[in-house]
Amino acid sequence: MIDTHLIDEALALARLAMGLSEPNPRVGCILANGAGQVLGQGHTQRAGGPHAEVMALRDAAARGADLHGATAYVTLEPCSHHGRTGPCCDALVAAGIGRVVASLTDPNPQVAGQGFARLRAAGIEVVVGPGAEASRELNLGFFSRMARRRPWVRMKAAASLDGRTALDNGQSQWITSPEARADGHAWRARAGAVLTGVGTVRDDDPRLDVRLVETPRQPHLAVVDSRLDTPPRARLFDVPGRQVWIYTASADGERRAALEARGAIVIPLPDRRGKVDLPAMLQDLARREVNELHVEAGARLNGSLVRERLVDELLLYQAALLLGPGRGIADAGALTALQDGLRLAIRDAVPVGPDLRILARVPGSDRF
Repeated sequence: MIDTHLIDEALALARLAMGLSEPNPRVGCILANGAGQVLGQGHTQRAGGPHAEVMALRDAAARGADLHGATAYVTLEPCSHHGRTGPCCDALVAAGIGRVVASLTDPNPQVAGQGFARLRAAGIEVVVGPGAEASRELNLGFFSRMARRRPWVRMKAAASLDGRTALDNGQSQWITSPEARADGHAWRARAGAVLTGVGTVRDDDPRLDVRLVETPRQPHLAVVDSRLDTPPRARLFDVPGRQVWIYTASADGERRAALEARGAIVIPLPDRRGKVDLPAMLQDLARREVNELHVEAGARLNGSLVRERLVDELLLYQAALLLGPGRGIADAGALTALQDGLRLAIRDAVPVGPDLRILARVPGSDRF
């Protein structure tokens, strides 16, 4: 009972790392004595900063706590390698920890059980499993990047009850409520990068940054732009602290130079049709340490992602509104059989202001 309660508390701490720790996983740690008294606690900080275990050890030291024989409750295997920081398993051993309760094995090949092995070799009891499902769900993007070498792809859309994201003339502001838009920014903030298409850039000139909720960092921005039509004066270049990656099939040196002068990183990834190779783009984003990719694009790019079965999850804000003819969520081409449609499993449906937020997942997309 104590183990279950304290790992739940560690998971609550891990959620505080959302939007902060990327590209590192969101991890929480609680140090407690045998009676369940908390001696120290912490969560993962910015990349290059302390991990959850080190933060908890520092908190315990500030409290003057004796950690000899204490239990560390941590939501992911303590790391065993020298990356941006030192090995957390060694820090726990040095502190005199007697027992570690961890939710999951770290999928990073540089760890992958080695942290547990070093703890056991030092005589520390290791229990693995409590909180596993919640911890994996919290870090689904990190697990995806490690196992599939591609980010977890979440497509966001705001639509009317009849599935329209805009009128035929392009007007879309605003179909959903201020509450829904703020909630959407919270999901935007947790991503490693936002993905959009050049059509959205040219039609709406969006910033695609996080403004409606507090965030310690701005997610990077990726633009699919086969012909390098992104205007150099686009507002997306006016957001400090993030990188702008433009994926293209064009070899136009003049246009590339103009975009690079604005700070863009232009990445040629043509496929055989002269379009951007979308699977290769996802692999490249994983190499750039993007765990969660938040898609906010028009029907054409959304349709291409759906058609190529590259979407893992749909985040839909639905307004109690009927618009009639207009633009849809994803233009993936006409089907001739119902069974060819992309069927989703609804995981969550909750009111957000006057609207409904639906989170629906492609069955099997999380099996990796």
